[in-house]
Order: sequence, then C-alpha cells, then structure tokens
Amino acid sequence: MTKHGAHMINMHASGGLEMMKAAKASADKVSAERDILPPVLLGVTILTSIEETNFRTLSEQVVYFAQLAQEAGLDGVVASPLEIEPIRKACGDKFLIVTPGIRPTWAESDDQRRITTPAEAIRRGADYIVVGRPIIEAEDPLAAAEMILEEMKGA
Repeated sequence: MTKHGAHMINMHASGGLEMMKAAKASADKVSAERDILPPVLLGVTILTSIEETNFRTLSEQVVYFAQLAQEAGLDGVVASPLEIEPIRKACGDKFLIVTPGIRPTWAESDDQRRITTPAEAIRRGADYIVVGRPIIEAEDPLAAAEMILEEMKGA
C-alpha cells in the first residue's frame, strides 16, 4: 500500500507489537526506496460496535493497544470517541487519534455502540473523525456532509 501512495494505513493492534513494528519498518523501507513520504500508520484498538459488556475493562484494553501501537512506532490509533481522553493521557498530544463511531445529532446510531457527535469528538480531542453511513446513506450526501460541518462549528 505504501508503494501506491496510501496516505493512511491501519492495522489491528491486537496483532501485537512485533507485527506493528514490522509494518512500520516495511513502510519506512518502501518510502525511503521510492523517495516518498511514509504513510500515517494507525493501530485499530476496539471496534466501536463492541459494548463495554463484551470486555471486562474495555477502556483499559483500548489504552493498552494505544500504548502498544505507540511503542511500535505507529503514528496513532483508531479508537472510539469515548476513549480519547484516556489515550491522550497515556500517549500524549502528538499521538494521532482517528475516531469512528461519529453520529450527527440527526442520525441513527445503527450498530455503533460507543458513539458521540462530531462536535463532541472534536471537543474531546479527536484529530480525525470518520463519518460513514450518515453521509453515504443520506438522500443527499453533500447536504449531509455540510450539515455535519455546520454542527462542528464552534467545537
């Protein structure tokens, strides 16, 4: 994916430290060989469709995966908006947090369980938000995206 110019690549942090280190080394090697910028590498923590009841200490597990990803040299993680603050506390402000599970005030939660609004995710400290179905399933996707941007103003 690096050789094709991917800007961001994610991998599941549950693959472990060595797997993430190998992915980082490979991306760095290919980037150097091709004289291109390396992609942003992200570790996926726990899917936003999984509820707290599925894990004993879900937030602690997310932070553990984030710290593992950071130790492996990744740029950040994909994590629910509910875990932004503990990740920031554990990994610092420069560690990227890409946040799915974003639902505008007017949208259904669908199968997502650990969600928040776009504005709230920004206030909590998300670097990037992922908004899928509220846009792609909208009758007018452009209008939906514009409504989300409007909702984010002042966050």
